[in-house]
Amino acid sequence: MRLQGFPPVADPNCTTLVLGSMPGALSLTKLEYYGHPRNHFWPLLYAVFGGGAGPSDKYGERLSFALAHRIALWDVLAACERAGSLDAAIRRPEANDFVAFYNAYPAVERVFFNGQAAAELYRKRVLPLLQRSGAGGALRYGTLPSSSPARTMPFEAKLLEWRALADFQASRQ
Repeated sequence: MRLQGFPPVADPNCTTLVLGSMPGALSLTKLEYYGHPRNHFWPLLYAVFGGGAGPSDKYGERLSFALAHRIALWDVLAACERAGSLDAAIRRPEANDFVAFYNAYPAVERVFFNGQAAAELYRKRVLPLLQRSGAGGALRYGTLPSSSPARTMPFEAKLLEWRALADFQASRQ
C-alpha cells in the first residue's frame, strides 16, 4: 500500500528542522506527527525545553510548543510503500521537496534527524538534489537517537543527546 506523509509544520521563525523518516501506522491513522503513545518525541521535546508537566494532550498545543521553540517538523519521505511501521520495511521511497522547503523557510540553519534511518534516507534521496540545486548549502546536520519505541535506548539516555536541540537554540540567541 502506498502511504502519504504529512505537510511540514513550520513558520518563518523556525531555525531548526527535526526530520523523521516517515510517520508510523498509528501516526498516519491519527494524522499526527509522533502519534504513537510510546514514542518519546513529545516527552523529549518538552523535557529539553522545560515544558513543565510534560506534553499537552492536545495535538495543536504540542505543535505550538515546537513552533514556539523555533522547531519545524517534517519527514524525509513524502510517500513510500511499507507494511507496518518499521523503517526497514520501507519500499519505493519518494522524498519530500526540500529545495522548496528551504526556499520557503530560509531561517532554518540546522537539521536534526530523528534516528539513523532518517539521516540515511536524506543522505541518499535529498542531498544529491540539494547539491545540484545549490539549496541548503549552509545547513548543519546532526543525528539524534530515534524517539521511536522500536529504539530500545532508555529515555534518559536519549534525553542526554536530544539536549543538543536546546544547546543549538541557545547559541542562536
